[in-house]
Amino acid sequence: MKQFIDVGIIGGGPAGLNAALVLGRARKSVVVIDEGRPRNRVTRESHGFLTRDGIKPSEFRRIAREQIHAYPSVHFVEDTAVAVTGGDGDFQITTAQGTAYRCKKLLFAAGMRDLPLNINGLADVYGTSAFVCPYCDGWELRDQPLVLIVKGARALHLAKMLTGWTSQYTICTDGPDEWTDEQREELRQHDVPALDSPIRRIESNDGMVERVVLDDGTIIPCTGIFFAPKLAAGSDLPQALGCEVTESGTVVVDGFGKTNVPGIYSAGDAATEMYQVITAASMGALAGMSINGELLGEAWTNRTKGDSMGGGSTGNP
Repeated sequence: MKQFIDVGIIGGGPAGLNAALVLGRARKSVVVIDEGRPRNRVTRESHGFLTRDGIKPSEFRRIAREQIHAYPSVHFVEDTAVAVTGGDGDFQITTAQGTAYRCKKLLFAAGMRDLPLNINGLADVYGTSAFVCPYCDGWELRDQPLVLIVKGARALHLAKMLTGWTSQYTICTDGPDEWTDEQREELRQHDVPALDSPIRRIESNDGMVERVVLDDGTIIPCTGIFFAPKLAAGSDLPQALGCEVTESGTVVVDGFGKTNVPGIYSAGDAATEMYQVITAASMGALAGMSINGELLGEAWTNRTKGDSMGGGSTGNP
């Protein structure tokens, strides 16, 4: 069993990293457990983060870790958390490699994971010319002919959003559209082409999409795709520990990342469906401050008259 530490962070993306930075600067001992397979590893560039617009996700993580290394109480472990026992004040994390860590507080920041892409050719263009978020990649595809692979109410949401970047797009529902009559009429009134034939394949060259071919023989030339990914929670541990989660697997938290289970926090894509790097980092910072405040409050309450007034724990995990 490793030394007792202040905070165990499961997940080393923007949320976990920013929480680690805040806690490291607050002189708390922290271990960040991350398997090293971030969801955005397929993406060439990350956008929308002030001072880091257009950065490669791998470079973002490299810089973040380099800066966090200035705070010796934070340690990184490339591993996967597979079990958590105990409760507030004394959690025990067990990893896939059989290592155990004891910590006072837990932060889940493992985000979400993509389920297999079941459209022929989509994996070849994902992260290069096929994306999931217009705020992240719409600028690069502005005024270009696009295909939206989406159905149901999300199709109308995405269709409305894309008008800020281009008016040239076709919706492919890849089967039944799952729309109401009112939704179909709304799309018709806005002259949005919508096709429900299954997608036979996506044709591309070196990651750049060229056309979408449907089962009925329709060919749709395009230079980009936006699609609605199928996602699952990056870790099942929060739910196993009793944390409230939504139908999509998102952990329910308050404004500072606190879950309904004492001592357990969550941040980033694990706790919101606003999948933005800057949002995740912000949530991680808030969770880090909240965790630090809780630890300080507990130490203050438990401190005896003879204790020192030191700033915090600096033990190494």
